Amino acid sequence: MTSALPPPRTGVPRLPARQVLADDVYEAVKTLVMDHVIAPGARLSIDGLTRQLGVSQTPIREALARLESDGLVTKAPLRGYSATPLLTRSEVDDLFQFRLLVEPWAAGRAAELATREDHGRIATEIASCPEAPNSDAYEAYRALAAHDSRFHALLAALAGNQQLRVALERTHCHLHIFRLYSAGGGGTQTLVEHRTIAAAVTRGSSSAAEQAMREHLECARDRLRATFD
Repeated sequence: MTSALPPPRTGVPRLPARQVLADDVYEAVKTLVMDHVIAPGARLSIDGLTRQLGVSQTPIREALARLESDGLVTKAPLRGYSATPLLTRSEVDDLFQFRLLVEPWAAGRAAELATREDHGRIATEIASCPEAPNSDAYEAYRALAAHDSRFHALLAALAGNQQLRVALERTHCHLHIFRLYSAGGGGTQTLVEHRTIAAAVTRGSSSAAEQAMREHLECARDRLRATFD
């Protein structure tokens, strides 16, 4: 699981190489959680992960700390780490109620404030994920999940409200949403909806951007509700 790294040059510290390993281990453990190889609610064994991934305990502990900040694992005294349970239907509804209160406004505000340079950033983000994955494995759809997170964060940032952007980031909603269902089922529709929002923002239509975001969130919520039915 460790990356093949070039030999160190004289006088060059090995910290960047260590960072590559830490990121690799983080993604590996994250994949186990997202794909439910580590079942929701199950305890995570540091020794077991060390043996499974063939690395020392240090990058495993670092990965688990990062996953705790993502809300994907929890740490309890005397029990160690466990994978967080999946969101319940009620929690999904609460999450989308919050998003519907703030994100349509943010999209509309972004349409009012975005500059030509900002329009370029939006276009670049849309181009970063041209098509949906054809698999429900996290390895396949993590690019879509990352794009989804970046796109919504970008619009929140362009709205100019720092507290709103931070509040959205703290929900880690995109990871929890993609963990609930096969991204392949709604990925194509998600990308179409993102393009509709982006088009409204870049032409400066506040009302259209707000409406497009509201419809996108309502559709995403309904797709998730279907998984509980």
